[in-house]
Amino acid sequence: MIDFHCHLDLYQNSQDLLPIVSKRNIFTLVVTTSPRAWQMTSKIFAGYDNIKVAVGLHPEIVANKINERALLLSSISNTSFIGEIGIDGSLKYHDTIPLQEALFIDTLIECQKYGGKILSIHSRNAVSRVLGLIEKYNKDNIPVLHWFSGTLKEAKYACDLGCWFSVGPVMINGLKGRTLLKELPINIILPETDGPFTTVRSQILMPWDAINIADTLVDIWGMTKESVYIQLQNNLMTLLNLNQNI
Repeated sequence: MIDFHCHLDLYQNSQDLLPIVSKRNIFTLVVTTSPRAWQMTSKIFAGYDNIKVAVGLHPEIVANKINERALLLSSISNTSFIGEIGIDGSLKYHDTIPLQEALFIDTLIECQKYGGKILSIHSRNAVSRVLGLIEKYNKDNIPVLHWFSGTLKEAKYACDLGCWFSVGPVMINGLKGRTLLKELPINIILPETDGPFTTVRSQILMPWDAINIADTLVDIWGMTKESVYIQLQNNLMTLLNLNQNI
């Protein structure tokens, strides 16, 4: 149905999957880990109108890919979708946080020159830092927080900043994820997988598996499954309509 954050280009058989994903999903957002990957993936995935490729530079690999900073910034004017971007505050990447933050700021500032960009944002172990930068540097773009793992207070702060949330089956397997969903407005939620880096019962999630969150949303939202599907589709259409260039 919808997968608003996946790495389709990194599946082993990505080109074979393209027609299947296009047929099974009404919309798929492919986030890239580097602007060079975006250039290549955009060419390979061309021709599928319901599969969009976002330009990004993943915070986990900023130290190795900082030479692509200029390419990232210069590419922003050529796409409506930016991602994966953000900050990772995990211990493994702690030493690169200043570099991650500088690049995230540069990216937000460049996006602000155009407005209306849809940003898929990574914030693991850095939610407060990421939200503070969004508040300072973002006015006219739409942040979508991928796999949000902050507190309820931070979630409210994010909502006040106009953030959306992309939510996957793995995220809501846990009590924290389900508790968070109960507190979020239903009209700012979109499905995601983060595949191929996520598994359920040892099976890699495919882009069409994102909609499996509907089983949990039925209980949390008190809706029928059909109503959940309609709500998620309406959410997608609302978000896409915020950018008239898509």
